[in-house]
Amino acid sequence: MTDATAKGTPAWLGAVNDRAGLSVLLEHGPLTRQRICELVGVSKPTASLIMQRLIAGGFIEERGRVSRSAGPSAVVYAARLDRSLGVAVDLDARELRARVVDAAGTEHPLVRHDLPADPGARDAVGELRHAIAAACAAASADAAAVRTVCIGIPGYVDPGRDGALFSETLPGWPTTGLHAALERALDREVLIENDVDLAALAERALGERSDAFALLWLGNGVGAAFDAAGELHRGSFGGAGEIGFLPAPATAVGIDPDARTVQDLVGAGAVARLARAHGLEPDGDALAGLADSPARDAVLRELAERVALAALPVLAVLDPAALVLGGPTAAAGGADLAAAVQERIRATSRWYPEVVASAVVEAPVLAGASVLAGRRVRRALLDEVAEVGEG
Repeated sequence: MTDATAKGTPAWLGAVNDRAGLSVLLEHGPLTRQRICELVGVSKPTASLIMQRLIAGGFIEERGRVSRSAGPSAVVYAARLDRSLGVAVDLDARELRARVVDAAGTEHPLVRHDLPADPGARDAVGELRHAIAAACAAASADAAAVRTVCIGIPGYVDPGRDGALFSETLPGWPTTGLHAALERALDREVLIENDVDLAALAERALGERSDAFALLWLGNGVGAAFDAAGELHRGSFGGAGEIGFLPAPATAVGIDPDARTVQDLVGAGAVARLARAHGLEPDGDALAGLADSPARDAVLRELAERVALAALPVLAVLDPAALVLGGPTAAAGGADLAAAVQERIRATSRWYPEVVASAVVEAPVLAGASVLAGRRVRRALLDEVAEVGEG
């Protein structure tokens, strides 16, 4: 039966209602039949039929009863979140982080795993299989229910040609055909996203931004992402925002004569050297001890000058209403660094964006991967309901 001939039939209407019923349970949590009637806009008999079909299909279950002021207690219905799951993964050269994701956005435990220091011991498939197993064990979830894996990487995969991987921090991973190889080996849908793009996605979804913004990532690497009306600009080949490779501005010579690229100017190595010049002793964290240091203001002032220069290419091309500073370096500087960067940009250029610290401080890349994986799991589950109803 084609879509055109199916519309308006009892089966099609039932599938639409079933999808709407499951959707409100995913969005609002356990509900009574009366509340489902109100949210979906159907009668009580229709709501009862929806619940019967969804229970029979294994999509929902009865979750106890709730007493009422008048009349008998009411059955509470809840979506079965164990039917379809995803796993979000964020990894770099040293550590892998992962968590289970479900269609309702439940907060599941985060697991961490140290990666081999020897590049020859790295294995993409093995690392992701471990991530899935460890995340599912921590969430007491069945790994067989995982349908989607969303991976945030420091780099990007060209979506065309041979799917070339561009990353300097994933030794041992296939440099071509990565996406196809992972889907074959894991037998699941695999999404591979740039880490900064995922941080921007988290900023939109969890930071509640409503304007167009650019996110400038300051950590071991330097990158940018642009979000316009909720849509990320990834570029034709997936490499939009890789500003760390750009030559350092000529005006940076007075700040750091040895800086050849934007990465040299504001990457972790440059920030660590700046910190040491002010008496800090970074060990792994470029700005360790900054919060309690009497040199904090001086460090942030000098760092802001560097960040303002690094941001100019982003501002010149995109002219965003807001510039969000994300990543470990930005998190250490917080709102004070953002204010100093804003002041410097407005004093030395023609642009005047609002500059703010990221609202997503805890594992922003993993948060973005969780948002994306959750959306895919939810959409697949709702599509399955519709297919079952029409069938």
